[in-house]
Amino acid sequence: MSFTVAKKLRIGLIANRSHQDAQDSALVQLLRGSRQAITFLQPEFVVVGRTLDAMVMHGLLDICQHVERFPYGRDGGLMKLVSRVVDSDPAKAVDAVIYLIDPVDPSSVFPEAVALKRQCVIHRKPFLATLAGAREWLELEATVNGAPTDPALDASFALNNEGIALIAHDAMKEKMLALAEKHFNVLDKFAYRYATGTTGGLLNQLAKKIKGEAGRDWVQPFLSGPLGGDAQLAELVLDRKIRRILFLEDPHVARQHEADIQLLERAARTVTDFAQVFSEVEGADRWLTFLSERSAA
Repeated sequence: MSFTVAKKLRIGLIANRSHQDAQDSALVQLLRGSRQAITFLQPEFVVVGRTLDAMVMHGLLDICQHVERFPYGRDGGLMKLVSRVVDSDPAKAVDAVIYLIDPVDPSSVFPEAVALKRQCVIHRKPFLATLAGAREWLELEATVNGAPTDPALDASFALNNEGIALIAHDAMKEKMLALAEKHFNVLDKFAYRYATGTTGGLLNQLAKKIKGEAGRDWVQPFLSGPLGGDAQLAELVLDRKIRRILFLEDPHVARQHEADIQLLERAARTVTDFAQVFSEVEGADRWLTFLSERSAA
């Protein structure tokens, strides 16, 4: 039986230097490990300079057959990728960005790198900054279109062994509650649910409404973000107890605890082969829908 993907995806791709060169680098693991999904989806990759050089060096172009080269980062390649995120022309715009970030690489906090993530959130496009997140996203996009599942990823979809963090800025709490109610069944499959401050209390109220007294402690609440809750969750990420983080950001407001937000994202990028962060509502809605289907496969 053959299947046709409804829309060919365009994916921006860049990796920090430490994720490029080695034979077991995150870039190599991503493309070789996702060969089945990439072959099925046949996406076009928009690749920034040196990342494409690394793909050529490792012989990965047989996996990624549709490639548009962008300049090196020092020549504006990353800036051009930001432009493609916001472009209204579907023939030029990217649908998602994979940016394999090394948390100790100074270029990951350059203005264009920060803008790339922010514009992905604003324009409701997945921003995938870890190996685990990119692999899972490619797997879900492929399997929902009819590709066979990858057995190598089965363990991570056994949600009864998994933990998830649910975090939302003040302006996004209602949307978090709406998402949680819509996808309650799949979230209920997780062995552990964690949240910061007020979000945790609101989610437990929702769970109690749905499950009665059994939902009273549905989420384990930590401190609020400004008081250190993000740091508490970051420790669980580093200890590989939280694989998935749903962090609904409001990109339009300045936040005094910005460093705490970056700490949690940095923790996920430190264990890039394990953890992942989703930051915008529409992408999270799609992800949770596909996650429910994949976890039942």
